[in-house]
Amino acid sequence: MEGHCLCGAITVKVNDSDLFSGHRRGHLCHCRNCRRVAGGVFGTNLTIEAEKVEITGEDNLTKFMDRDTTSGTPMARCFCKHCGTPIQSVTPVMKGKVVLKLGIFEKVPIPEWEAFAVRRQSWEKPLEGCIQYELLGGPGKKLLEG
Repeated sequence: MEGHCLCGAITVKVNDSDLFSGHRRGHLCHCRNCRRVAGGVFGTNLTIEAEKVEITGEDNLTKFMDRDTTSGTPMARCFCKHCGTPIQSVTPVMKGKVVLKLGIFEKVPIPEWEAFAVRRQSWEKPLEGCIQYELLGGPGKKLLEG
């Protein structure tokens, strides 16, 4: 899977043969900061091992250290310094992994879960087949499995 920022200064390639193997991958995040970064009602993300990601034009990345997160964990939010496209986020909680912003890719895998589902807009429906987490994904409290 390969994608790029709006101006083309940064290209991201994901080397993972299982991305489209039929297993859901990635997640939607309804926290306020992911919504702001995405410029929408949720962020679309893929948490993946850093060694599976190749970034060309990395010198064009700018980092903003987001310390006011819903989870309380600081997150480095990286974007293109020329066009402002969000590229990835990095947090100390997920050592060895990065959170890629799926909006830079033409084709993306079907999300596996939704985080901060309690912050979903009242008119939004859960994505069918996704695990719904009240707050964080993973070991967080599940609301339901759709």
